[in-house]
Amino acid sequence: MTPPPTPPPSPPMTPRDDRPRRMTKNQQLVLNCLRREGRAMTAYQLLDELRGAGLRAPVQVYRALEALAREDKIHRIETLNAFVACRHHDHRETAAFAICDDCRQIWEFTLPPEAGLTAVADSKGFETRQATVELHGRCAHCAEREKP
Repeated sequence: MTPPPTPPPSPPMTPRDDRPRRMTKNQQLVLNCLRREGRAMTAYQLLDELRGAGLRAPVQVYRALEALAREDKIHRIETLNAFVACRHHDHRETAAFAICDDCRQIWEFTLPPEAGLTAVADSKGFETRQATVELHGRCAHCAEREKP
């Protein structure tokens, strides 16, 4: 009995192609919805909002979200398990989000490399690929409503 043939070697890894890709209809619908709403939305909230536009199954939304995240057009807010449209274009800096726990408004900003967020881990030989900061608290508008 002869051993099975060895598979051909995998092609070498190539750097990520940063050319913009044409978006599918579903990707455009999801991105437009996130931009229009201006807030973090879960996949199911997006599906409910976009049923009238033809989206019928969660997998359609998840595939669109995955592709949009790969293209840096949206961000996942991990602590809310939700997504927001990207509001900045410089992805070399660390994305940060201030999230109001009362009204759920989210402000996106970037932290420059000199903020040193990964310095401790990097000094221990850890190679940081991505860092995201999520700050939770209360926005000025909600804090003002609480004052007597």
